[in-house]
Amino acid sequence: MTSPAKAGSLGAELLSTRSPITRKDIDRLAVPAIISGIAEPVISLVDTAFVGSLGTTDLAAVGIASSFFLLVVWVLAQTRSAVLAIVARYYGEDRLDGVAGLVPIAIWLNFLLGFGFFALTNAFAEPIFRAYNADGEILRKAVEYYHVRSYGHPIVLATFALTGAFRGIQNLRWGMWISILGALVNLALNPLLIFGWGPLEGMGITGSAWASLIAQGGMFLVAIWILQTRTPFSIVPRSWRHPELKNLWLLSSNLFARTIALNVCYYLGNRYATGYGESYIGAHSIAMQIWLFSAFFIDGYAAAGSVLVGRLVGERNLRDLYNVSWQVVRMSVTIGAVLSVIYLIAYAHIGSLFTNDVVVLDLLSSVFWMVVVTQPINAVAFAFDGIYKGLGNGKILRNVLLVSTFVAFVPVAWGMDALDWKLHAVWTAFLLWMLVRGLLLALHFEKHHRPREAVHNELPSGTWNG
Repeated sequence: MTSPAKAGSLGAELLSTRSPITRKDIDRLAVPAIISGIAEPVISLVDTAFVGSLGTTDLAAVGIASSFFLLVVWVLAQTRSAVLAIVARYYGEDRLDGVAGLVPIAIWLNFLLGFGFFALTNAFAEPIFRAYNADGEILRKAVEYYHVRSYGHPIVLATFALTGAFRGIQNLRWGMWISILGALVNLALNPLLIFGWGPLEGMGITGSAWASLIAQGGMFLVAIWILQTRTPFSIVPRSWRHPELKNLWLLSSNLFARTIALNVCYYLGNRYATGYGESYIGAHSIAMQIWLFSAFFIDGYAAAGSVLVGRLVGERNLRDLYNVSWQVVRMSVTIGAVLSVIYLIAYAHIGSLFTNDVVVLDLLSSVFWMVVVTQPINAVAFAFDGIYKGLGNGKILRNVLLVSTFVAFVPVAWGMDALDWKLHAVWTAFLLWMLVRGLLLALHFEKHHRPREAVHNELPSGTWNG
């Protein structure tokens, strides 16, 4: 357990960072969030890059399996956002002691949830990837890779709960260093375990999965050490009950439902691409890995928005909440635009980092412009995602995802597939999906959260309703 002296010292340190919030404060939180947020996609990108040299079949198999792993993590990791929002609100109210008992409960619940999904998806990996239209060698290798990689589910989810608590107390640097450690370990182990060295025999794509798993285990252990030595929280629950547990589950369940809808889109994209043939899923896998990397990269300012909005809700400083939120949106769009420019400059060369297959490269080149165009559009949606997580309003996030998925993505993907647009059908659907998400959230925020002179200190309806 953390000593009262340590908790008090930390509280004094945290209080010294209070309002007013400046652009520098946002950057101070966003930059570490960007670095820490891209850890998982960087690990998957490194896997994809090294495995691509083994052949198109291996590239397609790892692309499907690693995308599925990331999507399961996205679905189940919503408790990180819920923990962040609740801890940040208590931080804003200067009542961290009141939430200390919730953090270990969230960590263990995440671990058990991850373990359950590991057991389920590991046992049914083959029918899962058959549902993606994978067969033959692609299916066999995807299952082989996932059987190892899936052990990371409980580890990653528990680590996310830990870093959610860190973010709630306005410290994103710890998560950044944890992520850097994981990325470096994965980068060092990938070539060693895939290709072998000296007496160590290469394991192919299985070695890549082991490199990822070992990196994730190291990140988890370091996160526990930080929790125990640097925060007022503990890994050992005082009790399995807490007054905020209901709010945690309400927000998590709404975000869970939201992410199920999100995964419908990713599943359909992979299913359609796999059905078009091996070269198509190879090209789609590269485009999707870059898209996911960009999403986590842009999400850094969204994370900063969650942290600051949660704190400002606790402080009841809604005028700053509105202004800071739009600053976060503007900076996210800037980051998205910069990524678009970088991808445009590297357009002719980026695919060769992953494969030498000429057919795959031609297919990637034909649709990669959509990945380029969508970056600033994605930024608006991701920024408001973070803001609404900080507000604790999971219902709006859930409803917007349901509308954008079943009104925009599904009919566009289905209709254009029927017209035989192939990868263009998939990526047009992704582009319109993100456009609708961002537009609906922006309109709702402007309508319900613009401060009104007479009642600018009242929380808008829907805040902290789960």
